[in-house]
Amino acid sequence: MNANAQPKEAPSTYVAAATAEEARKLADELMEVMSALLGVIERETELVRAGQLRQAMTFGNQKSELSRRYVSTVGNLKASQKFMSRSAPDLLKTLHRHHDTFRAMLQVNLTVLATAHAVSENVVRGVNAEMQRRNIPNTYTAQGRRTAPGPRHTTPLSVSRSL
Repeated sequence: MNANAQPKEAPSTYVAAATAEEARKLADELMEVMSALLGVIERETELVRAGQLRQAMTFGNQKSELSRRYVSTVGNLKASQKFMSRSAPDLLKTLHRHHDTFRAMLQVNLTVLATAHAVSENVVRGVNAEMQRRNIPNTYTAQGRRTAPGPRHTTPLSVSRSL
């Protein structure tokens, strides 16, 4: 092993825009991807709010593909940022404004999903507590205290994660 060898950096897979036309195409692509992703996320949010989780789960593959395209496009945009800040600063400002709106909408979706997760977790915990309460014998010790349940009185709760 050579002590003077420098670690090689992974080659960048992002392509920087070199012309105003390429910068405009890149901006259009980002706007298209953000719009498509927002459409899917808004629909998913509506379904989760309505309690239709099975239907909301069907958007997973589409969301993954759009997210991959989004990350790739943002990487290309970052690689082009110097060029765009010199040649098309107004376009860059417009993209920043749209991206801020995009992030706000994503936050709403994340809040809805977190709420649905918390509610479902509370329901499962409540069902489990009720099952355990019903299985525990209602007896008292000689000192007049309730007996602590033993491990043989607890019933495991099995939950299927597939809807």
